[in-house]
Amino acid sequence: MIRNQLPETRLLTSDFDYELPPELIAQHPAEPRDSARLMVVDRASGEVSHSVFREIGDFLSPGDTLVINDSKVIPARVFGCAEGRPDAAVELLLLRQRGTDLWETLVKPGKRARKGMRITLGGGLATATVESIAEEGNRIVSVSYDKSIFSDIYSLLDRIGTMPLPPYITEKQEDTSGYQTVYAREEGSAAAPTAGLHFTEELLDSLRVKGIAVVPVMLHVGLGTFRPVKEERISEHVMHTEYISVSEEAASVINSRRAAGGRIVCVGTTSCRTLESAADADGIIRPFSGDTGIFIYPGYRFRATDALITNFHLPKSTLLMLVSAFSSRERMLAAYRTAVAERYRFFSYGDAMLIK
Repeated sequence: MIRNQLPETRLLTSDFDYELPPELIAQHPAEPRDSARLMVVDRASGEVSHSVFREIGDFLSPGDTLVINDSKVIPARVFGCAEGRPDAAVELLLLRQRGTDLWETLVKPGKRARKGMRITLGGGLATATVESIAEEGNRIVSVSYDKSIFSDIYSLLDRIGTMPLPPYITEKQEDTSGYQTVYAREEGSAAAPTAGLHFTEELLDSLRVKGIAVVPVMLHVGLGTFRPVKEERISEHVMHTEYISVSEEAASVINSRRAAGGRIVCVGTTSCRTLESAADADGIIRPFSGDTGIFIYPGYRFRATDALITNFHLPKSTLLMLVSAFSSRERMLAAYRTAVAERYRFFSYGDAMLIK
């Protein structure tokens, strides 16, 4: 398991707060995807310019490499009831696979979910049993279902699960396909790597034609990415681990193109955390599969990331701390104030930023 070792810092969680009018929280994705607005920030000077995401290629050069997270969001929110008690509603959010049919979950209401509790899911199509209580009160549950009907748990979830949209998306969603990247492949995320939502197949093809490589890595998005920071001093926060994978092929392409002078442009904080977890002290990417609990905040020395495409993140979040580490806290908060003044759309379905 990978965790970073950063020096103590006097920075507080409150140092990453900002004011956001609620109406700027995007409730629906841009249509088409690449019509989202794009803020471009020079991390050295702090200079800000404005564009549209479909023009992202204007800020990239032949030889650059886009590193994408190809994890796929699963319909991880499942509703049911305590076995034999149809009036006792229970909600499960599957966070991380711990075995073939064993999952770490959030259960609501949590107090009811004691060890041994059985939960009827999908009107009887499956049963979840609470096996143990994990860190932060999460429950480890085993899921049983008829294998003659469902080939695996993912086919079960396709039938009985719903897309786990963030709680700040409150408007009804007739279509949740916009909460999945066009290149999603590896099932396992409980939330989308949202910076990638802006890409279309056509845009990716146009970038490849320009000489920009598109290389997939994988981080299954779970609590590590979105868990709130409750500690006053940020250096005391501990990230929940997430599973990552960097293949030999991906590492080879990234290393060779960077050695030739191209920039590594991470699409999203999850791609960035994956690369930084797999990089050695010289910035060489090593093939790796396993857990990461890397927490990046100001004071971190980036080893593998030259530019970053990201969305606008929640106040006091580890994601805002990461982008502040990549530029500076003062420049990022200034850019966020500009985004508010210019009426950019925020969070998962919101607009994008390129930090170069």
